[in-house]
Amino acid sequence: MGVLSRNAMDKLLRQAGKIRVSHPAKQALAGVLEEQALEIAREAKKYAEHAGRRTITDKDVRLAVKSL
Repeated sequence: MGVLSRNAMDKLLRQAGKIRVSHPAKQALAGVLEEQALEIAREAKKYAEHAGRRTITDKDVRLAVKSL
């Protein structure tokens, strides 16, 4: 597993409904979220660089989410 913990994935999946969650389901969700987060981060980096900054701000992240 990458950056996101199985425990965090378990909590997210259980918030959708009070059911048991398999280990592969936790891994699958983590993989999908990590891919999407990386794509958002790359886009946010572009916004920060375009603005002449070396720091990604919350506005960059929000713009990245909207643009994707």
